Amino acid sequence: MSRFKVATAAYPLGVFDQWDGYAAKIREWVVEAAGQGSDLLLFPEYGALELATLDGTAVSSNAASCLQATSNYVPRSNELHSALAQEFGVTIVGGSAPVLENGVMVNRAPVFGPEGTISYQDKQIMTRFERDPWAIEGGEPLQIFDTPVGKLGILTCYDSEFPLLGRALVEAGAEVILVPSCTEGLEGYWRVRIGAMSRALEGQCVTVMASLVGDRPEISGMETNTGMGGVFGPPDEGFPPTGVIAEGTLGQPGWTYGEIDLGKVRAVRADGHVLNASHWGEQVGRDGKPDHILVK
Repeated sequence: MSRFKVATAAYPLGVFDQWDGYAAKIREWVVEAAGQGSDLLLFPEYGALELATLDGTAVSSNAASCLQATSNYVPRSNELHSALAQEFGVTIVGGSAPVLENGVMVNRAPVFGPEGTISYQDKQIMTRFERDPWAIEGGEPLQIFDTPVGKLGILTCYDSEFPLLGRALVEAGAEVILVPSCTEGLEGYWRVRIGAMSRALEGQCVTVMASLVGDRPEISGMETNTGMGGVFGPPDEGFPPTGVIAEGTLGQPGWTYGEIDLGKVRAVRADGHVLNASHWGEQVGRDGKPDHILVK
């Protein structure tokens, strides 16, 4: 599929006292996006933390118990998302979750295919808050997801701010990089957005950013969330001069929709006004320690 529609979420966390309420919410979001003709749905980083409220707000408001409770519900949540992906014939990247594996807590974004497959991408580089007090660690390496809409990579939030991670995905064949994010303040949102747009520029690809929005004091670490959905490309031939294909409204919950044409990605990589992706290697040998020159 060389052309497809993406839906990227500005997602507000909820509080639930029963599973059916959570399942109904996720279904409603998927129904809306699929009803608009979306082929790929992206939920934000830590979108799964609302699962912890199923054990009560005393659990979800405590850091350690919130992470563990969320991890406990992940298998059931995966079954729900997988069933919805099959029912509506879409690819879904679910809200990432803390997952306890072999004694290590990782931040894991699940990927659900329209035929029911379940895979995942772990976050690579942790923020200060994730390191302490949450004690979350970097997980398994980066992967490329061969999906019905094309070759996708995932850079979860802070990962998008590191160019070599984006380059690794581009060199492995990614034409679209997904950036699920969770940012407290406006400065955090812009750090991730600038990272996402920079990866689109240097990799001559499309990046898609999802965000958490709204205040949720009942969930540890999620007291305030700022962001919106966005779809970005290289500011070059065939793309908007700003590089912004689509963007939502800051702080407003809902889907942002964007049309992605992989033919344009391939065209700009082959014959754009600039050729960042193919000229990347010319940095090698020019990136050593600079000499110091005294200017008087």
